[in-house]
Amino acid sequence: MPKQKTHSGAKKRFKLTKNGLVKYQKTNKRHRLTQKATKRKRIARTAGYAGSANASTVKQLIPYK
Repeated sequence: MPKQKTHSGAKKRFKLTKNGLVKYQKTNKRHRLTQKATKRKRIARTAGYAGSANASTVKQLIPYK
């Protein structure tokens, strides 16, 4: 059986934790930060975890991680 290709965009954006959760970095932390509220930027610093509905799809995109 041939090996499956890893999705290039997904491998840059997602990591799998030891428990099998899909971890990603939240948005809105790249540019024009002076006009965004401090609370919004603080929340964006924390890691996000994909819900069960999306986690299975992401795991198919990164099969060897």
